[in-house]
Amino acid sequence: MREKQTQHHRIRGTTPAVVAAARQLRLNLTPAEQKLWKALQKRQLSGLKFRCQHAIGSFIVDFYCPQCRLVIELDGDIHNQQVEYDEARTEQLNQLGYRVIRFHNSDVMHHLDHVLQQIRQASEQSIDRHSKSPRMGDLGG
Repeated sequence: MREKQTQHHRIRGTTPAVVAAARQLRLNLTPAEQKLWKALQKRQLSGLKFRCQHAIGSFIVDFYCPQCRLVIELDGDIHNQQVEYDEARTEQLNQLGYRVIRFHNSDVMHHLDHVLQQIRQASEQSIDRHSKSPRMGDLGG
């Protein structure tokens, strides 16, 4: 009988340490992350699948929708002190083909319906943008 080999597949560019850190963050969500995750999980928003505390390269993003390559980041008060870092991180993710939208924790806690509406709009725009861009086989020739 063959021994079952377990092989863990990682997203290109991540490391075992980043994946482990994301797993740990999933166990310790902030109240705002918990509230938004409860609204996004199990395809509750427009049938879209979201991932929570997802590793992308060396980054761990709060929420990610692979279908629309949409990253959702929640910002607490600490982010007021790291604006330049957040902007650089967003720019790097944009260059990798991801769209990043940000919300303050208080928006999630007090205006969840509005946040979900903005996420829905951003996901629709991202899906439209990706469906209109030519794919490798569509370039003719």
